[in-house]
Amino acid sequence: GLGLFALTGRANALDSDQERERADRVRAMRQQLAELEAIGRARVLKERGVTLPTRPAVTTAIKRLKKDGFVAVKADGRIQLTPVGRKVAERTILRHHLIERMLSEIFGMAWYEVHDEAERLEHAVSAAFEKKLVEKLGQGSVCPHGNGLSLRSAAERRRKGLSLLSEAAIGHEYKVFSIYERDRNLLEFLERRAIRPGVRLKVRTLNYDGTISLSVDGRHVELGGPAAEKIWVVKQAAVSKVNLR
Repeated sequence: GLGLFALTGRANALDSDQERERADRVRAMRQQLAELEAIGRARVLKERGVTLPTRPAVTTAIKRLKKDGFVAVKADGRIQLTPVGRKVAERTILRHHLIERMLSEIFGMAWYEVHDEAERLEHAVSAAFEKKLVEKLGQGSVCPHGNGLSLRSAAERRRKGLSLLSEAAIGHEYKVFSIYERDRNLLEFLERRAIRPGVRLKVRTLNYDGTISLSVDGRHVELGGPAAEKIWVVKQAAVSKVNLR
């Protein structure tokens, strides 16, 4: 919320190139921690025998973040943001969220285009302009991909009644709540199949090859498992009963 504007220390030092790079790394780590859980943390644990696996591409970033005091690596291998790191991540995520909404709600940019553009613009936003965006757009809403500031981890989403499309039951109708936004190819792939936040769909069959047969606005759509694992849905019958904000 607006309390983020009052952050001090490093959380406010986002003007230099070095601080911007650090903020990007912290935000990426925050998102990756949530993503690992969202795509099946239990399965990863079972298959790899570790608590929270890290990707080779982020090993160097983790070391830098640890040195800067933004993350801590626990004895069991778990990676957690420190209080300072969390503040920086939340501040950067808020700006990104606001810019995505601005591009979509004010300028009419397509939902699958705004993420990349927001990443280019977010560091140019001053605290004053950030405050104006909050005044203009309001709080408590979601970005064009359906992702809000309050629903991050898989556990939080499940407590709100959400589930992954890959876990959907045959014959049930669902409403697409949110979609993983950091893969432009995925977003364009789904857009061509009319799958976007807010769309209603019905699960027809769960196929042996891991694909899902869907009915989307009367159109037959086949979706692979990797794509279905990046779409959060809510049962249509429960939409009015669940507070998704």
